[in-house]
Amino acid sequence: MQSKSKTPAEYINELPEERKKVIKKLREEIKKNLPKGFKEVMSYGMIGYVVPHSLYPKGYHVNPELPLPFMSLASQKNYISFYHMGLYSGNSIYDWFVKEYPKHANSKLDMGKCCVRFKKLDDIPYELIGELCEKLTPQKWIEIYESALKQK
Repeated sequence: MQSKSKTPAEYINELPEERKKVIKKLREEIKKNLPKGFKEVMSYGMIGYVVPHSLYPKGYHVNPELPLPFMSLASQKNYISFYHMGLYSGNSIYDWFVKEYPKHANSKLDMGKCCVRFKKLDDIPYELIGELCEKLTPQKWIEIYESALKQK
């Protein structure tokens, strides 16, 4: 479900109350732990965290007018989704996250390549998400991204 909201605050205000609390708390945890340089935006109808053009003028290779995406947060029909491209970019962060998840949550990890789905809103590992956000700086994400582009 893509929102037409122009700002993260507008996006959150459109949510049902139980989702609003969860998204607000996740957003606070992300913003508290995200390395300096990333920018919060609305992207693809979700709250997004990107490397702005001021740090990476090339932008996203699919559409260079867009900043380089890194993370997103969304309220979907049946779950809250959290996208972190670092999980998809190499084994070390992915392996760390998969190993740590059971220490922070009672539910089974429901994950795609870079998407973590939270179906139980009362079992979201906020601190773990905060730790994950600290793992990559914008500069490191740019290095990983450019390295992946060269391999194609």
